[in-house]
Order: sequence, then structure tokens, then C-alpha cells
Amino acid sequence: MDYIIQGFAEAFKLLFSFDQEIYRIILLTLYVTIMSTFIATIIGVPLGIFIGIKNFRFKRTLIRFLYTFMSIPPVIAGLFVYLVLARRGPLGQLELLFTPTAMIIAQVFLVAPIIMGITYNNTRDKGQNIKQVAYTLGADKRQALMLLLFELKADIFAAIVSGFGRAISEVGAVMLVGGNIKGHTRVMTTSIAMLQSMGDYSQAIAIGLVLLVLSFIINSILYHIQRVV
Repeated sequence: MDYIIQGFAEAFKLLFSFDQEIYRIILLTLYVTIMSTFIATIIGVPLGIFIGIKNFRFKRTLIRFLYTFMSIPPVIAGLFVYLVLARRGPLGQLELLFTPTAMIIAQVFLVAPIIMGITYNNTRDKGQNIKQVAYTLGADKRQALMLLLFELKADIFAAIVSGFGRAISEVGAVMLVGGNIKGHTRVMTTSIAMLQSMGDYSQAIAIGLVLLVLSFIINSILYHIQRVV
């Protein structure tokens, strides 16, 4: 019990000590998480809407693959990205392995299917009715699409929040492709895993609490944007 109380005390010390190392870790965590969620949103939302409103050959097969990738183990995604970016891999010449860019790529592989799948499900349930109403009112294709986006905005934000939650909590994939290198690719989740393995529970709890606070703040911002928009 003592180390839990000490962990809370350490959390306040970390935040108000202005230690360069901990703030470097926090900033890198935010950068990797926000960038991967942003890229995954750009990929996942349009594709999810397209799959939801269009009928095409092998659509059912594609949906099965999509649902599979929504629950893919992070270490599998990390291993795939690692093999692609490794020196002997197809993109090895880019030398992206053990960089923040590699961590973003791995998280996009994890987050994009989640955003795409949630968007697809909501578009499938509501999309056709919204399009029919739009065409009945005399809207063209562009106007119908805008109406569809407006009506699905709450569902799209829910998908983005779900994707963000997956990204900010990720450990396995970013550990594989990032290497948890101090001052370079160490983020909060990999720091917690490392500290726990070292037996430094109070420090691990402290960073975990800071991570929860950051997650709460960003989700609150997204919730506010959703209500305003």
C-alpha cells in the first residue's frame, strides 16, 4: 500500500519538477499518439464510409478481414512493421526502424482498422436512409455526402476517441519498432513497462497517473469539439 501512496506523490513531483527527461517522454507520447490517430482518421473515416454505402464484389470478405484487423494483437502489427522496416526488409533503406516515425506507422496499423470498422458499422446502419432523405430533398451527390458526414459526426468522433485510446495505451508494437531508447523513442507506456520490470513500482505508478491525466484532458477536448461541432 505504501508504494501506491508514494506513486501518487511521485506523480506530482514529476509534473512539477520540470525534469527534461520526463517532459521529453510526455511530448513524444503525445506526438506519436496524436499523429498516428490523425493519419488513421484520414485513412479510416473515408474508407469506412465508402464500404458502408457501396456494394461491390468481395465486400463480405473485406469486412471479415477488417474485423480481424480491428482485434489484431499489437505485437503482430509491431512485428510486421519491424520486418518491413528492418535493414533487410523492403523499406530498410529508409532507415526508419527505432525512430518515432516507425512507432507512428505501427500505431496507424492498429488504429486505422478500429476507426474504419466503427465508421463502417454506423454508416451501414444509417447511411442509406440519410442518402435517400438527401436525394428526396433534391440534393446532389456532394450535398448528400455532406449531410451524411454531418449526421454521422457523433459516431465518427466516437471512432476517433476509440482509436486514440488504443494508440495512447499501446506498448507491444511501439516497443518492437521503437526499441524504448532513452531520449529518442521512449514513451510513457514503454517507460511503465520498463520500470515495472525493474521493480520501481512507485515511479511506474507515477507515470501511469500522468498518462491517465493526459488521456483525460485530450478526451475532454475531443468531447468538447464534438459538442461544439
